[in-house]
Amino acid sequence: MVKVAVLGAAGGIGQPLSLLLKLNPLITELALYDVANTAGVAADLSHINTRSKVTGFKGDAQLEGALKGAHIVVIPAGVPRKPGMTREDLYATNAGIVKTLATAAAKYCPKAFLAIISNPVNSTVPIVAEIFKQHGVYDPKRIFGVTTLDIVRASRFVSEVLNTDPRDVDVPVIGGHSGATIIPVLSSLGHSFTDAQRDTLTHRIQYGGDEVVKAKDGAGSATLSMAYAGARFVNSLLEASVAKKPGVRECTYVRNDLVPGLQYFSTIVELGVDGANKIHPIPHLDQYEKGLLEKAVPELQASIRKGIEFVNTNP
Repeated sequence: MVKVAVLGAAGGIGQPLSLLLKLNPLITELALYDVANTAGVAADLSHINTRSKVTGFKGDAQLEGALKGAHIVVIPAGVPRKPGMTREDLYATNAGIVKTLATAAAKYCPKAFLAIISNPVNSTVPIVAEIFKQHGVYDPKRIFGVTTLDIVRASRFVSEVLNTDPRDVDVPVIGGHSGATIIPVLSSLGHSFTDAQRDTLTHRIQYGGDEVVKAKDGAGSATLSMAYAGARFVNSLLEASVAKKPGVRECTYVRNDLVPGLQYFSTIVELGVDGANKIHPIPHLDQYEKGLLEKAVPELQASIRKGIEFVNTNP
């Protein structure tokens, strides 16, 4: 049995994410949890003629049922951004939500893989890690910050410039998952971009979320593309851990010591039956990308520290 729990399943990301996961034949049970409206989403998805059984859970009293026996726990729960808001502006609300859900996961499915989508990922991943440490069940190989949307955007935006199929464009995006901490390694493509192309692409990849927030005009943030990216990451994790497919790689924000002074950093990770099987070193960076990394480090340090302090000051 392969159970995947989606926490925040009735939300703007959670619904399309759950729909996409319903299509994966490796999943036998899709457990949907939220504080409201879960029953309707679960009933709707349960009519789709794919392998997985869909179960719905609502509120704190049913959180244990959603989590028990889970192989993967995906957390898109939280409030969306509105125009003028940064991911950090979401912190006060989303940090508390993630802490509550992580505490339940540490109690009821301590061996599950956790895929954290709730923003700001640069801080919420450390929050989850600290909670698992407090419960004595911490395994850094099993906790992932989902930065896949940055990779998805990079391949799409670059393909528009190169006039190629985005499925054939693989751009590593390292660092974190917010603004200047997002570092697209465009030099890895071997293409000679003009300085203007490089600057425009880098900025658009870093701030693509703002583009969507502005276009939705107060009606939300990137939900559909985030759901697609989240499903891609979960599907990769299932391929590696359940189907035991070798060589599955994704860029993801995990615990490592690649950059001095940073406990967490997104880089290329090879996934396996135990989670993060191999953390690859930082790809070769040109001078421009080295400058991006230098700028990203202090912001990442502050976000990581913020997450750790939140858990320590809110027992």
